[in-house]
Amino acid sequence: MNTYFTFLFLVNCFDYRLNRTSSVNATSSVEEFWQTRVLGLSGGIEEMGAVRWDLAGCLLLSWIMCYFCIWKGVKSSGKVVYFTATFPYLMMMALVIRGVTLPGAADGIRFYLWPDLSRLSDHQVWMDAASQILFSYAVCTGCLCSLGSYNQRDNNCYKDAFALCLLNSATSLFAGFAIFSVLGYMSHELGVSIRTVAESGPGLAFIAYPHAVSMMPLPQLWSVFFFMMIIFLGLDSQFVYLEGLVTSISDMYPSFFFAGHRRKLLLLGLCGGSFAIGLCMVTEGGLYIFQLFDYYACSGIPLVLFGILEVICIGWVYGADSYYSNISNMIGYRPWPYMKYCWKFITPALSTMVLLFYLSQFKQLKYNNTYTYPAWGYGLGLFLAFSSVAMAPLWFLYKLFTSSGTLKQRLRFGTTPSQTLSVPF
Repeated sequence: MNTYFTFLFLVNCFDYRLNRTSSVNATSSVEEFWQTRVLGLSGGIEEMGAVRWDLAGCLLLSWIMCYFCIWKGVKSSGKVVYFTATFPYLMMMALVIRGVTLPGAADGIRFYLWPDLSRLSDHQVWMDAASQILFSYAVCTGCLCSLGSYNQRDNNCYKDAFALCLLNSATSLFAGFAIFSVLGYMSHELGVSIRTVAESGPGLAFIAYPHAVSMMPLPQLWSVFFFMMIIFLGLDSQFVYLEGLVTSISDMYPSFFFAGHRRKLLLLGLCGGSFAIGLCMVTEGGLYIFQLFDYYACSGIPLVLFGILEVICIGWVYGADSYYSNISNMIGYRPWPYMKYCWKFITPALSTMVLLFYLSQFKQLKYNNTYTYPAWGYGLGLFLAFSSVAMAPLWFLYKLFTSSGTLKQRLRFGTTPSQTLSVPF
């Protein structure tokens, strides 16, 4: 959802004059621009206000681009990824090279690499880490399963999984140098600690980093580089997740959606529906709605809970040995047996501990650590969190009550893989 914010910020960045003399305690000109010019932020979720039509236009543009990137299927989206996935690497390399040459960059990198072990007692740190891993690897969202269905039967998915994890983690580590080297420069220029200037979430991308870039030579050039990288990263994630959703629905009813232009119409309907939902986030109180979606629905409890359910289904319902044999038949050799223990014990245990630790110290969301949502706002957030999660037990109960036989027979039937699934592909 950051894509349309980025479009607008990039369009206005040349016309905006950053205030280099503002103190850290006062509201910086970057923050004023973000909250008043870009967002037109209201006093709370109770004051939704009018639609910000410039934001709505950027939102519409992002969905139009997303539609035409994937409207011809995975072949067209695969070609687009060659550019949208490689261009950010070039931008990150340029930002890292420029960042490490700035005064104070070493302090920022040192802050980035030196861990604060006391934060391990914070439940939010564990949940954020788990959510980030699952989201960045596209796990528990159906994307990998849907896109992987286009591979050949003998594709080496075992090697691909290791390559994906290593490349993803290395990219995240490398991107940290681009961010914290520049934040170190900002800290050096303002004479404050890194902890003071570093923010998380939208604040880092649209307040802290632009403020730091404004202090660099040729700030407009580096701002363009940074926000173009953010745009392509956002679009890349957006149409990959959309492709996974379209593929999943189409594969459920192939005879219907693969006839004529019905798949394109399905994609158009999903893009249109997503645009309509997004309109509530581009109002004057839209950022409060955005944070509810981000905190309750797109990360945290739902994502980790789905991760637990998936590994339980693979390790215990379908069977780790059966899954292991399927992979062996596909790639032609036996993977490391350690994987079976991960599916059955290690991953579900660690995920469950993170979830329970988080729930034991659960705190309600606040905007900017100052604004407290009304009770109905938290109710809306919890509804978003459990609306998708509830589908799993509800579907299980539906199959349980619609099957024939005694309760014990129906339970056994519902937790036993069918013969078509047990046979290697």
